[in-house]
Amino acid sequence: MNKRRALSITDLLTCLSEGIRLRLLRLLEQEEVSVGELAKVVQLPQSTVSRHLKTLSDGGWLARRSDGAATLHRMVLDDLSEGHRALWVTVREQFSEHAELVEDSRRLRAVLAERMTDSQTFFGRVGGEWDDVRGQLFGDRFTPRALLSLVDSGWVVADVGCGTGNASELLAPCVERVISIDLSEAMLDSARRRLSGAGNVEFVRGSAESLPLPDRHVDACVGLLVLHHVEDPGRAVAEMARVVRSDRGGGIVLIVDMDRHDREHYRRTMGHRHLGFSRPEIEAHFDRAGLVDFHRRELAGEPDARGPGLFVATGRAKD
Repeated sequence: MNKRRALSITDLLTCLSEGIRLRLLRLLEQEEVSVGELAKVVQLPQSTVSRHLKTLSDGGWLARRSDGAATLHRMVLDDLSEGHRALWVTVREQFSEHAELVEDSRRLRAVLAERMTDSQTFFGRVGGEWDDVRGQLFGDRFTPRALLSLVDSGWVVADVGCGTGNASELLAPCVERVISIDLSEAMLDSARRRLSGAGNVEFVRGSAESLPLPDRHVDACVGLLVLHHVEDPGRAVAEMARVVRSDRGGGIVLIVDMDRHDREHYRRTMGHRHLGFSRPEIEAHFDRAGLVDFHRRELAGEPDARGPGLFVATGRAKD
């Protein structure tokens, strides 16, 4: 840290008076990060983040160094003055469990994962130019489309709560048939328009809690961001388990949904019945449905994503 004039307690408290500066300090205590990376994590313009960093730097909270084209910032607790350190430790303990901070940490991990592992970490620090170049050359969707070729081409897959058909659109070229199911006729109409050129997609109106399919009718069943909308998630999982068959190597139920969170306003603004699901909750639903080989993993977050973290859970029907 550079030597500065002694700051009064009022000066120190003023530096910490903004919630965003507390979030920035917490992140910079964990990692050395550039302005652009911080902007992605806290989801604010770089100019706003730069202004707050200047306040923190002028207040003696931060160290910075240049690394090629990037300026990196860090708060090193042991380098702080005694007054700074005592105040920060006290303040940090008061807000360490806030849900917003959990999401900051998740996005920080996603930003750090973007960094290349070369000696200068150029791509992660300066803006991920390689991803931009690759996207310009080949588009953004070739990776998931290519990986879907791992799915058995002879399968019939049910897309439960298909919405506007984004998952069905990806699945259709890779499997024998897709059955797109949704309770909303408006959503089904959107999916029909989206998939008007696909000849192997069937559209069916129905509820996830009472699927309009016979027992053992499909090889796999997927539900992307649908469980939090249904009244009884356990019943929906049981219905998916009922309609899958395992005699052709399938029998897979795949769920993507939100981790448990505290965004209560989602109930009012988007009709969410459940605020995500914890691992024990989703595992219990799979177990009661008779599914085996349960696996659940967190999905890597997108730096620009504003929603809660996501998970993918899979299970298999018994032979």
